[in-house]
Amino acid sequence: MREKARERCSDHVQDFTKCCKDSGFLMVVKCRKENSALKECLTAHYRNPDFYEECKMEYLKEREEFRKTGIHSKNRLQKLPTNI
Repeated sequence: MREKARERCSDHVQDFTKCCKDSGFLMVVKCRKENSALKECLTAHYRNPDFYEECKMEYLKEREEFRKTGIHSKNRLQKLPTNI
């Protein structure tokens, strides 16, 4: 759920990342505005019931597939070696 929310708030993530890189050690003070905007965006997605249901259904689908195959979805997407 966190990763999907970060993808949907990618513009805020990029702004915050750029500010942190540009500010260096003083990023705690200088990037408050960007951090607040990022938190607001993420919180809005976390509290959205439609987004929650979407993530829940995706998780249940992945869990069902794992129970059938015993292979995690990340491993299933990787290219299998061809040793013949």
